[in-house]
Amino acid sequence: MKRDLMNRLPIRIQLLMLAVIGCIAITVNNALAQEEAADESLTLVVMDPLAAPLACDCVQGYAQRKYDRLGAFLQTKLNRPVKVVFGETLQIGLEESGGEADLVIGKHSVVLDGAGNAEMNLLPLAQLTGQDDSVHQTGLLVVRQNDPAQSVTDLEDYRIIFGPADCDEKHSAIMELLRDNQIAIPEEPEVAGACSMAAKQLMELDSDIQAAAVISSYAEPLLEGCGNIQKGDLRVVGETQPVPFVTAFVNSRHPQAVQDSILAALRDVELDSDMLAWLETGSGFVEWQEPESTDGVDTSTVDPAAKKKN
Repeated sequence: MKRDLMNRLPIRIQLLMLAVIGCIAITVNNALAQEEAADESLTLVVMDPLAAPLACDCVQGYAQRKYDRLGAFLQTKLNRPVKVVFGETLQIGLEESGGEADLVIGKHSVVLDGAGNAEMNLLPLAQLTGQDDSVHQTGLLVVRQNDPAQSVTDLEDYRIIFGPADCDEKHSAIMELLRDNQIAIPEEPEVAGACSMAAKQLMELDSDIQAAAVISSYAEPLLEGCGNIQKGDLRVVGETQPVPFVTAFVNSRHPQAVQDSILAALRDVELDSDMLAWLETGSGFVEWQEPESTDGVDTSTVDPAAKKKN
């Protein structure tokens, strides 16, 4: 009966009614999707070494980034709950979050390494600018103040204390710097787990041992501030090319629309003076730009899970 009545209407009217019905269906579906999204929480895993829970508070106004504030900020912007957990590694963060990681913010190479180990596909979304507006860091080769070495070329036959392999600035980038200066690299490099450990180990060596250590540029102010070394104990003789520093990664399981909304929310940090202060940033987050490849430094955005399997 209803179909017969519909068929009696002019074609133009039939098409118009179908279009209206279709619009109503789309509107209802979108509303349901938005309501469902609002109920779905996002988990932010923070691995930034300058985050307050992951750093010491020995230098006023430095290394005390308040990511809990960012979580609240994103919650308002995205209209969905945001849970913030902290971990020096992605593995620790995942243990804290029950295996969830929608957004990960941390040192670029360390996040990529952790994602590969966890077989998780994370995509670089944005970078957090420092107080100087830089999105990069470098590795620094340091010697003791009275050491005769003045440059990288003077480090032939020196004992060098590297950083972990997942820290590009303290490992692969430093090795590239040494190769460029014809300095041989040991088959089994000596590694210290943290900048403070490397600096302390260097200072404790006998004075007649020629040695150098590698630290991250961002950690230099903390070594003296935390009392690991005294002012003037160490001297920089070499610096690597810049490598990406604090990067925000999004889980690839999220559709493009969700990724775009998260990026837009991160970009809005620049407009909030309080957020800039809480995150110790000059311009907030800027959209990720793929850097030019540097020999020996992995800046790729290839699926970390695929990298691990290869």
